[in-house]
Amino acid sequence: MEWTDEGIVLGVRRHGESSAIVELLTRAHGRHLGLVRGGAGSRMRPLLQPGNSLRVVWRARLDEHLGTYAIEGLKLRAATLLGSSHGVYGITHLASIARLLPERDPHENLLALLEHSLDDFDDIGSAAVHVIHFELAMLTELGFGMALENCAVTGETTDLIYVSPKSGGAVSRGAGEPWRDRLLRLPPFLRQSEVQGDLTDQDLQDGFRLTGLFLLRHVLEPRGQGHSDARAGFINALTRQQAKAAIPAP
Repeated sequence: MEWTDEGIVLGVRRHGESSAIVELLTRAHGRHLGLVRGGAGSRMRPLLQPGNSLRVVWRARLDEHLGTYAIEGLKLRAATLLGSSHGVYGITHLASIARLLPERDPHENLLALLEHSLDDFDDIGSAAVHVIHFELAMLTELGFGMALENCAVTGETTDLIYVSPKSGGAVSRGAGEPWRDRLLRLPPFLRQSEVQGDLTDQDLQDGFRLTGLFLLRHVLEPRGQGHSDARAGFINALTRQQAKAAIPAP
């Protein structure tokens, strides 16, 4: 058995004295593991960092075997990602939720979204938007997508500012006003049919609250899991950055 593909490193664990088992999100073969001989050595280690894009050749005697990877670096983002706290927490969290995907099940759209997200991770505000969009995409991919295009009550496609915490459907201002205290806020950058304005700190916090609730309820808790420490670390880094930016210059 042999194939060639491209993928992003999600994680690595040492195997024996010098090898490593590498977990990739690949374009055509989904989340896939393989053994890299010499992967624990100093020559290979820089390539096998979470967030890096690789071209790999996978070989095994049978399809169900672990198999081995021959690797080539394509885009080495790890040095940049690991240079900031939000980068470290962000890639760790994104990798943790990508592991919710079944092994060897292709999700090419998620790989493209992950690549785009990591390429735009320098600014913490942009990174936060990408993380929230990736969480929403994961919900959709796992069968728990949210209906944010039109009002769940009236069918309207404009002035959508709430989300029902029960159904995950958007609710318009008029329809939701009587129950506003029971509804979640839909931040402008997630409103599908409206022109986006400037992001506020509250928008980002509302986005994380929204995706966090549905990930926990539909995906994590049924598996006996909770949100990762990395997600909390990323949100804390965002909060610190927001507080720092709010302090007026002397």
